[in-house]
Amino acid sequence: ETSLGDGSRVPKLDARIAAYGTTDELNSLLGVVLANDCPPELRESLARIQNELFDVGADLCVPFRVEERLRVEQTMVDRLEALCDAFNEPLPDLTSFVLPGGTAASAGLHVARTVCRRAERETLVAGGEHDVNPLVAVYLNRLSDLLFILARAANALAEADEPLWKPGAARI
Repeated sequence: ETSLGDGSRVPKLDARIAAYGTTDELNSLLGVVLANDCPPELRESLARIQNELFDVGADLCVPFRVEERLRVEQTMVDRLEALCDAFNEPLPDLTSFVLPGGTAASAGLHVARTVCRRAERETLVAGGEHDVNPLVAVYLNRLSDLLFILARAANALAEADEPLWKPGAARI
């Protein structure tokens, strides 16, 4: 067993533990991106997101019915959407699916994106079993979109080609 943020004891296999554990894994991956050759233009946003991910974990570890606790709020989701718009605006339109890669920063952000999607799914499972703030899943959904955009932006800022999927190319 382990304790939630309100002191209640739950099995370590509780869905909330999985959700905030994966959120912590995501945060660690963003730390790796920031510790390496992350473009300066992305650093401030990623550092803020790292802090917000601790807020997400704090929200997940306390039942939603418990008042006066740190919670994900709509303003956090709105900020992510504004960042999506700002970073996506200068990028070329997509003509194919993007393969993870290009620069190390882009590849790292793609890994973070996939872990973010898993955190979102685990949060939805936790929400089906327990009292969970529904905005946590919304936040993670928007964050995964932003991480995809930031991965593309990392390649663009480094003037690196974006690896594109070529359907069936492996069979040639």
